[in-house]
Amino acid sequence: MKTIYTKLLILVLLLPLSAFAQGTLNGKVTDQASGQPLPGVSIIIQSTQNGTSTDMDGNFSLSNVKRGDKLVFSFIGYKEVVQNYDGQKSVSVVMEEQSSELQEVVVQVGYGSVKKKDATGSVTTVSEKDFNRGANVTTENLLNGRVAGLVINTSGAPGSGSQIRIRGGGSLLASNEPLIVVDGLPIENTTNTGSTSFLATLNPNTVESISVLKDASATAIYGSRASNGVIIITTKRGGKDLSFEYNFQYGLGKLVKTIDVFSGDEYRALIADKLPGKVTSLGTANTNWQDAIYRKTDLVDQSATLRGNLFKTIPARLTVGRTYQEGLRLTNEFTRNTVGLAMSPVLFDNHLRMRINANYSNETNRFADGVEGSAIAFDPTQPIYDANSPYGGFFQYYTGDGTLSGSTLSPNVTRNPVAQLLQTYDNGRNNRTFGNIEMDYKLHFFPDLRVVVNGGFDEAHGVRTRLMGRDAGSAPSNANQPFGKDELELENRRNKLLDAYFVYSKTINDFSFELTAGHSYQKFESEKFTTGNRRDLLVLGNSQFPETDRRTPNVLEAYFARTNLTLNDFLLTLSYRRDGTSRFSSDNRWGNFPAAAFAWKLKDALFKNSASVSDLKLRLGYGITGTQNFDFANAYLQKFITGSGTAQYYFGAGPVPIAQPDRISPDLKWEEATTYNAGLDFGFAENRITGSIDAFYRETNDLIQDAPIADGGNNSNYAIQNIGSFTTKGLEFSINANVVKTADFNWNVNFNASTFQRKVTELANHQDVLTGENVAGTGSPVLLFKEGFSPFSYYVFKQLYDTDNNPIEGAYADLNNDNVINESDRYVYKNQDPDVTMGFASTMNIGNLDFSFNLRASIGNHVFNGVNASQAQYALLQNGAALNNLPSSVLDTDFNTTSNVLKSDIFVENASFLRMDNITLGYTFPKWLDGKASLRLSAGVQNAFVLTKYSGLDPEITNNGLDKTIYPRQRTLLFGANVKF
Repeated sequence: MKTIYTKLLILVLLLPLSAFAQGTLNGKVTDQASGQPLPGVSIIIQSTQNGTSTDMDGNFSLSNVKRGDKLVFSFIGYKEVVQNYDGQKSVSVVMEEQSSELQEVVVQVGYGSVKKKDATGSVTTVSEKDFNRGANVTTENLLNGRVAGLVINTSGAPGSGSQIRIRGGGSLLASNEPLIVVDGLPIENTTNTGSTSFLATLNPNTVESISVLKDASATAIYGSRASNGVIIITTKRGGKDLSFEYNFQYGLGKLVKTIDVFSGDEYRALIADKLPGKVTSLGTANTNWQDAIYRKTDLVDQSATLRGNLFKTIPARLTVGRTYQEGLRLTNEFTRNTVGLAMSPVLFDNHLRMRINANYSNETNRFADGVEGSAIAFDPTQPIYDANSPYGGFFQYYTGDGTLSGSTLSPNVTRNPVAQLLQTYDNGRNNRTFGNIEMDYKLHFFPDLRVVVNGGFDEAHGVRTRLMGRDAGSAPSNANQPFGKDELELENRRNKLLDAYFVYSKTINDFSFELTAGHSYQKFESEKFTTGNRRDLLVLGNSQFPETDRRTPNVLEAYFARTNLTLNDFLLTLSYRRDGTSRFSSDNRWGNFPAAAFAWKLKDALFKNSASVSDLKLRLGYGITGTQNFDFANAYLQKFITGSGTAQYYFGAGPVPIAQPDRISPDLKWEEATTYNAGLDFGFAENRITGSIDAFYRETNDLIQDAPIADGGNNSNYAIQNIGSFTTKGLEFSINANVVKTADFNWNVNFNASTFQRKVTELANHQDVLTGENVAGTGSPVLLFKEGFSPFSYYVFKQLYDTDNNPIEGAYADLNNDNVINESDRYVYKNQDPDVTMGFASTMNIGNLDFSFNLRASIGNHVFNGVNASQAQYALLQNGAALNNLPSSVLDTDFNTTSNVLKSDIFVENASFLRMDNITLGYTFPKWLDGKASLRLSAGVQNAFVLTKYSGLDPEITNNGLDKTIYPRQRTLLFGANVKF
């Protein structure tokens, strides 16, 4: 009996110790719907910092677990799971996707972020999983066609920038580009020397999400630069667990379409008919000059990303990338090497959060002249090469003594376009470093208050050289240069930012309050050095230094505040920014930009018990934004210019130029845009269907114009002034649907549509303004600003036709009935703005197979076909000593030439289109290399097809709807591989 008591006593003594015994728990986490393992799930013991995460197969192992511990399993997009530990050796955890994903989406706004369900402004966020796939060399094309009201138009040149418009833009002559913010750093929308675009230096593979802020209630916190919307780019952060990812993509591109011109044989027949005396001038070749200036292209895009804890405590990401892309033009190349580092340490018991971003890029380019016009016009009966030619062995028109034909008599004689490309060495290089350090400190003694300081930098150094030998026949002036051409251009740009603000947050029962207030300072500096012929200066001993252009720095300073108030189902956001710029005088330097937005969560208020309605929110917004970004910088300052030949003094042997005052605009001030927005966000069937509808109205006042003034009033009869206004109104609709969602098959579709109308309501002195380029070298422009019409409307003659509906050359309607056809008979006919733009994206996942595509459509937009207007005329068959080819569309009009042919409405064409931007098919091997990695292989087509009635190369034109030949977009066959360890 004593032995039994002894054993019981020992057992009682050991019980407390057994309660503190620690063990190791192994397990696996899977997805409820598909049964597939979930990698990257976070597992942490509640109320401790002890945790781990699942590997590629969803497995995990967690040590130091005690009986009674609660394990919390969390993963983005899934419901949190809490598991009790009772000493078991293993556990299987099944996680369910959030039934209301919209509630968890976080959107970036100015100086902070907000949950989508609490957003009061018109904001759209596109995350990495929804980005467009394909050959997206520049970042903006990740979301082309994905956001209602956003239009991105990209040139065919490799790495080239895009024309980005949100809701049509907000100005006439000032910039219409949105503000771009990368990780809290607003960057300058200016391309540095040697670069192709200001976004070309950012590696798209580092981007995590992009938020588009469209209405003034969302953008006014940025004040002076937000009239055209804001695009906030957030790059990827580091991770706690070590991982490695490698992306590879190869593309093979080719030309899709050329302008239809006469072939060699057709041209010989045409000359025999129209200019029989010139038949002997023809050659025997059959050269397709457009095919000759283009080539098949290669694209190689690679990036490697390493993520994990630096020094075991600092989440970090390192991305190294290299992109090489060839352009269709023979010599055009783009190469980009990038290194990106991101760190996000958390210090002082989670009170101090830091975000450190540093990016370096080395961009090299070989630029290629726009030779499409020459390729269209060059005689197709002549060969590319001529062994006897003194101009590098290329065929050129020259006289018996070797002088280029047309060097003095007809300088417009067309030159060999292939020679122009191959004999021009136009090289650029741009080194850029940019990034920021943000410190977000939550006060220990007052945790409701956070202090945020963000310092940013952006510095670029660019160089561009243009070399052409004396034997290059592309410009007659080369022959007069001892060493040909050796042009040099250097440019340095710097951008410094310092933001400091505090955020106070407080929640009391059903009322929550957040106040953000602070100060922003940003300074832009640049300097540029140019010389017309560097080699001549060096060899000839000329001591002249290159011309120097040190631009006056542009300084922006602001004070801003925003408050978010929430009471039950109601949300109210108020913001204010007082902005100052060095572009205006001290009397007009500061602008005030308020905004307000209200939202009502109708779901919670009216449909709380509804099973079908999962989200419904009404939004109303108002705000004022400003514009100070225009080409006439510092117009308020008095400048002096060198007098002309009629404004000189004679001293001694010759004239001496004098300085005379230039025009001045001391009263110049901000353009201001006032915007009203009403929106409705909705979600049905547990948010399997989500979307939004927005209506907006914007009025821009005090337009910055180069407008006429009284003679003698300002050293000129024109001055930069604030006169005029125009309005924009429109509707936007977007919807996203998980059409099918099962264990083996998921199908998601996204559709958006938008329409807007722009109207000029007031111009200086109520006078019409012809604007833009001339259609040809002579004549007036065909683009017009006119009150009551859309900006950049076409101003043309109304073409008359015969009984067989054939156009009559030079016959136009006498619209003012004065029996005289002159400029007074031109009328406004169509414009570049579409009636509707649409985007449609589809993604299917069938097991490990995925298939996606992106479609875009534009309906009702028009383009003025300047190629046909300026070249499809029989009189242009001969140009001085040379013969020129013509577009075959001349057969449709039989136009010879008159001065008014250039401005006939027959050349205004409907350019509506449907474009398949990208088709991608991929397959994922989830357990590659014995389960140590996953591998996805993909194939696709970029720019798969375009359906349009437009007769030109492409219906998407960036030149305000005037097509004077473009760099064509190539069709690219893509192959890719993605490896994750």
